[in-house]
Amino acid sequence: MEDSITHGKKQKYIFVTGGVLSGVGKGITAASIGAVLQAKGLVVSIQKCDPYLNVDAGLLNPAEHGECFVTKDGAETDLDLGHYERFLDVELTQKNATLSGRLLSQLIADERAGKFGGKTVQLVPHLTHAIQDAIEEAADSDVHIVEIGGTVGDYEGLSFVEAIREFSTRVGRENCLYVHVVYVPFIGTSKEFKTKPAQNALNDLRGFGIVPDAVVVRTDDHAPVNVARKIALFGGVSESAVILLPNAETVYEVPLSIAACGISDVLARFTHNTVKPNLAAWKRLVRQHTSHPETKVDVGIVAKYLDNEDTYISVLEALKSAAWAEKVDLTISWIDAEKATVADFAAHDALLVPGGFGPRGIEGKIAAARYALDHDVPYLGLCLGLQVAVIASSRKAGLKDANSTEFVPTTEQNVVYIMAGQQGKESTGGTLRLGDYTAHLKKDSKVATAYKSRTVTERHRHRYEVNQAFLGDIERGGLVVSGTSPDGKLVEYIESPVNEYFVATQAHPEFKSRPMRAHPLFQGLIRAAKLSSIA
Repeated sequence: MEDSITHGKKQKYIFVTGGVLSGVGKGITAASIGAVLQAKGLVVSIQKCDPYLNVDAGLLNPAEHGECFVTKDGAETDLDLGHYERFLDVELTQKNATLSGRLLSQLIADERAGKFGGKTVQLVPHLTHAIQDAIEEAADSDVHIVEIGGTVGDYEGLSFVEAIREFSTRVGRENCLYVHVVYVPFIGTSKEFKTKPAQNALNDLRGFGIVPDAVVVRTDDHAPVNVARKIALFGGVSESAVILLPNAETVYEVPLSIAACGISDVLARFTHNTVKPNLAAWKRLVRQHTSHPETKVDVGIVAKYLDNEDTYISVLEALKSAAWAEKVDLTISWIDAEKATVADFAAHDALLVPGGFGPRGIEGKIAAARYALDHDVPYLGLCLGLQVAVIASSRKAGLKDANSTEFVPTTEQNVVYIMAGQQGKESTGGTLRLGDYTAHLKKDSKVATAYKSRTVTERHRHRYEVNQAFLGDIERGGLVVSGTSPDGKLVEYIESPVNEYFVATQAHPEFKSRPMRAHPLFQGLIRAAKLSSIA
């Protein structure tokens, strides 16, 4: 097979694996390596390979797996793609997210269609080759970074580890760099860091035929240098290629940490690029994050998944970016939608209702929108946050039974109802309105002013929409439609013409926010909250 060629050079591949436990920081590590390479002038692409048997992340429980990140072409993916987009300031697609369920489904379909000519279809070589094909298909850069989900040694991940081992024979070992991320715990009773789990994780990887070129050691606190020495000794890795990464005040420090340690030399040798990375923008970002402006703003998020902040990670990052842009010290407070009271709403400078599905906590979210509408509290509604705002304004107008058919299927005052063509698909994955859609905004509306444009494109993930038969009632309740789909059939934005800042969108603008480029709707919320807190 011919070598993959990009920009006249051999395509380079970096594989990031993890050991000891899940959630060790592989995604941030992969994204940070990409950011350093970009700062050296290289073109970077990136991909997540997940061993889950799911076809996509659309039906995964957000309380367990974190948010479902949606790409511009409508792929429902793991939250790590959000990290990739924020760190690298790129827009990814379906090819950047590979789950074994999708590959296996295609293999079985091909077998049933006779495409294997009666041969026995096996995990090796058929699934491993499919994984490798997916990796090559996604590579369109100087360096392609591939994060392997899960933990090395997991049964479901064996095919992926074997695939990336074999991959070096496909493109040449000199074009593959293996980075293993491990965790070293600190035992409080003996006051020492224990490297044995990391040593075992490295032995597992080597047992599968992969000797890593670099090891990233995650710790909860700063570890002594002898930890790196011990891991290098027992892991068969150069000590200069063992990087100690303690918890940082912000994940945006990680590119700076990587550039300042031994892995920077490893990357330079691998890419044959000795240019010193220009990380001035990252340094400014970290200074912003670690500064504490005098003006303080408290935003209350009315939500129902409170056990895992990763469920709303893109929303949190979008709020932080907006706070940095507005130079305020941000406090994010969680309001349990199932237990929320008026006192909870009154305790914050602004309220935000994020997206979600299902009836649990809905009345609390409706109450939050109604409180913000009645008391001129800055409000931003995202997807479901728009729908509950419409319900709140309709009830304010006198429609006491106003609701969504998602929550009360029999209501006659169905101010929110299922979209045409979505009936019967309520429990089906991958069938929502997904990905980028364009909206036209009303002239001089708050949203048009925020975007500085009357035509915008945002990502979507929904099945229900505003019932325009009730627009009169919605307007009497205090809200107006300020943006629609180009054909006018779908309500995309609503706002209050009299409140300082009451804006909601059917989209998920948080997915397009960047740490160095705040999203205008979030920045508008923070700006209004700042004025409210000063007043």
